[in-house]
Amino acid sequence: MNSLKENIKPYSKAIVKLLKGTVESKDNAWKDIILYQIEIQNYLSQIGLELIVKENDGYAFVKQFEIDDDGNTIGIASKRQLGFETSIILVILRQLIEEFENNPIEAVSEKYITHEELVNEIELFLNEKYNKVQFFKDIDKYIKRIVELGYLKEVKGDTTEQRYKIHKIITEKITLDILNEFNEKLKKYVESI
Repeated sequence: MNSLKENIKPYSKAIVKLLKGTVESKDNAWKDIILYQIEIQNYLSQIGLELIVKENDGYAFVKQFEIDDDGNTIGIASKRQLGFETSIILVILRQLIEEFENNPIEAVSEKYITHEELVNEIELFLNEKYNKVQFFKDIDKYIKRIVELGYLKEVKGDTTEQRYKIHKIITEKITLDILNEFNEKLKKYVESI
C-alpha cells in the first residue's frame, strides 16, 4: 500500500479530471494542468492520449492518438454515435462559433445563444423535404444530449428565456474538415428524399 502512495504525483488528480472530461480554468485542477503540462503529457502518451491545453480559452482535454492514416486509435475510449439530429445541431453550433470567431465583437469573448435563436437557426438549416415536425418535437432531448457532452453550457440568469454558452471546445472536436464532410453528406441525404 505504501508503494502505491509513493507513486501518487502532485498532478495525479488533474490527470483523473482530464480522463473524465474537459477541465476548465475555474476548476481546481487547472493550475496543476498548467504547471505540470509536460509531466501530464508524458504520462498520457503512455496510454495513447494527447493533452490539449487551450490556455487563452481556459480549457483542457485529452484526445486519442491516431495510430494510422485511417484514424484508428488504440481504443482507450470508444467513439460515440450521436445520431443524425444531434449531429445537425452540433454542425449548426460549430458554424455559429466559426462565424463568431471570424467576426469578433469587442469585449465579448464567449458566444451565447438562446433556445429560441437555436431553434430558428436549425429551422433555417433544414431543407423543406426534411421531417421538421418530428425533429422539433424532440429538440429538447437533442439539446440536452449536447449539454451532457459539454458543447453547450446552460446559463442561469434572471430572465425566463433559456440561454446557452457555446463551448469553444467544439472547434477542436468538430474540425472544419468534419464540418465540410457533414455538410456534403447532408446535401446528398436531402437530395435523396
